[in-house]
Amino acid sequence: MKHDGPDTIEVIPLTGLKKSLGYRVPDTMRGNIAVGSLVRVPILRRQELGIVQSLQAPGDFPSDKLKFIYGLVHPFPVLTSDLLKLAQWMQGYYAASAELVLTAMIPAAVRRGMRQKRRLFLSVDRKLEKEELENLRRRAPKQAELYEFLLHQLKPIPRTTVIKRLGVAPASCAALVAKGVVAESSMTVPRVAYDDDLSAAEHVTPGDFDLNPEQIEAATDIVKSLDAGKFRVHLLHGVTGSGKTEVYIRAVKRVLALNGGVIFLVPEVALTPQTVGRLRSQLEEASGARTVVWHSHLSEGERLDAWHALATGEAKVVVGARSGIFAPIRNLRLIIVDEEHEPAYKQEETPRYHGRDVAVYRARLCGGVCVLGSATPSLESLYNVELGKYRLNRLPRRVDGRQLPLVHVVDLKREIFSRKGLVMLSRLLVDKLQERFEAGEQSIIFLNRRGYSTSMLCPDCGHVEMCTHCSITLTYHRADQTLRCHLCGAQRGAPRRCSQCNSDKIRWRGFGTQRVEETIRKVLPGARVMRIDSDAMQKKNLFRQILGEFRLGRIDVLVGTQMIAKGLDFPNVTLVGLIDADLSLHIPDFRAAERTFQLLVQVAGRSGRGERAGEVVVQSFLPHSAPIQFARRQDFDGFNSEELKQRREYHYPPFRHLIHHLFRGKNPDKVLFYAEQWARLAESRLPETVEIRGPAPAPIEKIKDDYRFQIWYFVNNVSKIVPQLVSLRQEFKMDKAVIDVLDVDPVHLT
Repeated sequence: MKHDGPDTIEVIPLTGLKKSLGYRVPDTMRGNIAVGSLVRVPILRRQELGIVQSLQAPGDFPSDKLKFIYGLVHPFPVLTSDLLKLAQWMQGYYAASAELVLTAMIPAAVRRGMRQKRRLFLSVDRKLEKEELENLRRRAPKQAELYEFLLHQLKPIPRTTVIKRLGVAPASCAALVAKGVVAESSMTVPRVAYDDDLSAAEHVTPGDFDLNPEQIEAATDIVKSLDAGKFRVHLLHGVTGSGKTEVYIRAVKRVLALNGGVIFLVPEVALTPQTVGRLRSQLEEASGARTVVWHSHLSEGERLDAWHALATGEAKVVVGARSGIFAPIRNLRLIIVDEEHEPAYKQEETPRYHGRDVAVYRARLCGGVCVLGSATPSLESLYNVELGKYRLNRLPRRVDGRQLPLVHVVDLKREIFSRKGLVMLSRLLVDKLQERFEAGEQSIIFLNRRGYSTSMLCPDCGHVEMCTHCSITLTYHRADQTLRCHLCGAQRGAPRRCSQCNSDKIRWRGFGTQRVEETIRKVLPGARVMRIDSDAMQKKNLFRQILGEFRLGRIDVLVGTQMIAKGLDFPNVTLVGLIDADLSLHIPDFRAAERTFQLLVQVAGRSGRGERAGEVVVQSFLPHSAPIQFARRQDFDGFNSEELKQRREYHYPPFRHLIHHLFRGKNPDKVLFYAEQWARLAESRLPETVEIRGPAPAPIEKIKDDYRFQIWYFVNNVSKIVPQLVSLRQEFKMDKAVIDVLDVDPVHLT
């Protein structure tokens, strides 16, 4: 019998091999094999996973000598053709192996295969009589217990649940199934993220309002690009509260009318509930289009089912964080990257891709439209507008003529002088908090620093408690009386005496979100205060619960880190306080001013989004610094012009690309030696157009017991230089104790 399909295939193993391998395809599988299929293959004596790259084995090796594949993990390809092309580009641009890129694209649950729950229920044809049940109780009490349990169940129960709850052995289940008393079925139970009791607070009823002229112009321009069916990038620059989401939704509706797919990226998991609620309320009720969620905080089952719905075409819209860009969506026509300036889009582990840039390239591969939206666009995106690569659409005013919030800047130096000591909450901020609470309005307090205090210091000898594995101080967490390292996760009990001089005067110093929360509770004793940061949000869906309660008005003051700094829309919030606006200014990074400006504008934008006017209190030791003054005036064009002028003078991005080369290992002398040897080789072999700086110690010299040294490459064209660096790495004889990592277009320089 003849079977259609390939006899042999080329497979990229997901095992660390740096080459593809050829395999034969059994006759029974030929019709289901396609490029992008996930297959099980033999490698030596192991069974491994691999991706089908070609429907023909590589080279001239005799096909009858090739091994057969073991089987297909899924009956359809797990990667679309554009994702395979995207993987090839990412390997070259980000200096990453095929295995790591493909593994990043395919969730772990998908690689393991479809999970079907085996469920138990009583057989209709075989019911135990009273005497049979009594006999079973004497001979096999566990089987009898299982039978009686199922008697009272209205629907099939998962086998694992029954075994765990009753403490019965799997053999007892099997025995009853063999007797025909209990039936067993395998069925896939869909797990839909954000379709639960919490979703009611996230649901946004579509409003009956017209878009303003600027929104209409932007939406029309984007729809025109969609109708043209060609690749184009739009930068939607709208002030906070200008209605960018409504423009996105108009574009999404047009894509669905064209039977296309949509990827909607947000930078923080905390933004997904609000975005999903808006899309589901406006899309599913109107057109029946299904919206699924994709991010790392989902359970494996939820993520697997979301992936399956997209891969099979059941869902056409996906909302997710960074990794959502790899969703296997069919007929992809539109990619939206909200808050495109956010550093959270950059992956800090290999493959070190930037979600925004990957989104642009994937849209190019699909011939689709990519919309980048932000109130504070990155200078890289604005420079691409200047070069004519991106099209700019502006929304210069808030919807319904709402005013931007009034910004007050408090000089903390004067505050400390007048109050003779360290100040956490200025008099102005305390007064404003009390006013808003008495008026029944809500406030958001922002501090991008977790914990109760930043360190523990002994005033007698000056000793500071440091992490033994990293070059940073330990943060004091009062809730459980521990000192924690926010880099490696190490923790120990907070000491009562100094470990150096045995003084009992050792005290915490500085403050974090825990201490801010405690202080506000004292200032507003009757207020309902809640904190959102990564320490407090360990429990699944807790952030959704808190944000839902805040939206419903059950929380008066929300204290948090960057998780609440952007994108969230709460109409009753009329006050935003920034505890220490200078934190991001002190980071050794050429983007420090840009990050500070963006943060101030974004956080301030959470205020006054409803009918009531908003206010912002910014506390700073550097109130006259350029980022704070430009942000106070909401003068984006002025800041952009000033910052680009400095970047151009020193040839920093966006005028050149950066490549960061990190060397790390346990022995600092050895690490430095190999970094210096590498720098000499690179200087002799790379083109003169490449500027090399280093090696030098990294700003945080030690993390997790690894000493770190870095080299910087300033280049005009990444695609030309990265292959040369990869080739040199293969040639260079590096000690196994030294690990080097290339990071293209880094966003964090520590």
